[in-house]
Amino acid sequence: MSAESPPVEPAAALRPALPGDVPLLAAIAMTAILELTGEDYDERQQEAWADAFADEEALAERLADRLTLVATRAGEPVGFIALAENTIIDLLYIRPEVAGEGVATLLCVAIEKLATARGAKSLTVDASDTALAFFQARGYVARQRNTVQRGGEWLGNTTLEKKLTAEMSTPG
Repeated sequence: MSAESPPVEPAAALRPALPGDVPLLAAIAMTAILELTGEDYDERQQEAWADAFADEEALAERLADRLTLVATRAGEPVGFIALAENTIIDLLYIRPEVAGEGVATLLCVAIEKLATARGAKSLTVDASDTALAFFQARGYVARQRNTVQRGGEWLGNTTLEKKLTAEMSTPG
């Protein structure tokens, strides 16, 4: 008898964000910040950053003029990405329990393809220190270091840029 293989998580599916998703997206962002960024930000910084998502009305307004995709597993949202002005990855958050399982990559690939198909020549992102290596592994190049204030706390991030090519808009 052979040992049973561990169950394989179903692949994530993508769909556009809906107005009713805002509470779930806010919860995903807050949980991701509080559980995934501890090596790079102290507790006060994490709490100040997460508190920015407590105002669901403000988040809904922010997402209203962005192309936002939601990754789901078994119909449940597990992550999201928002594209502003067709050139800026404004938000990318995933549930901690799916970290390292390709959900962020799936979201990023999809938004890169959509931006390219819409004529974008490059994408920029202000990546947290936690997300920096993820974006660099995807070909984003650091352009400048920033400090931003959230709830009275200063947080560091890095502006990165990736040049897009026509091949990125092709399916595959």
